[in-house]
Amino acid sequence: MTCAITVLTDNFSDWETALINSTCRGYYGFDTRFASPKGASVMSSGGLLVTPQLSIDAIKLNDIDLLIVCGGTAWQSGQAPDITALVAEAHRKNIVVAGICDGTRVLAQSGVLDNLRHTSNSAENLSQLNYAGAAYYQDVPYAVADQRVVTAPGTAPVSFMAEILGVLGFNDDNLKAYLSMHAAEHSKPVSGS
Repeated sequence: MTCAITVLTDNFSDWETALINSTCRGYYGFDTRFASPKGASVMSSGGLLVTPQLSIDAIKLNDIDLLIVCGGTAWQSGQAPDITALVAEAHRKNIVVAGICDGTRVLAQSGVLDNLRHTSNSAENLSQLNYAGAAYYQDVPYAVADQRVVTAPGTAPVSFMAEILGVLGFNDDNLKAYLSMHAAEHSKPVSGS
């Protein structure tokens, strides 16, 4: 069974990883788990209280196929957990590593983005970190996958889901139909009333 772990912090952006986790679990039968600092309950930016199954320190990389870093304001604060070694080791072990929104900052800090195409909320968001991969930054509004690493701005949870599943080898008609449903929302013009 494919196993995915999503790292959450207080004030995590709940919409960013909801689609990937629900699709993985509901459509493809993944074992989806969540981890937080010390395994403590965390509250999302929308007020959703989540009690993860494990602490970040208890993550065993040999048991997982996908490590996701959910965005949130903690990653720009001094209160963020230092998971750079975990992310770098996951990448070295060829585990799919994914970061969305400020979760991409962790990937940059770990050195994972130094030599591959990637994106984030903005180039400035990552350049503040003085990371070595600035030349590979893609200024696009959708997820980017390269060398088993997936990055996305916080506004792109649908393409984030699609790229992750594609990298994992799940690119079937069910996924295409699911993506088509989500894309249909954008075909209707926004009313000004």
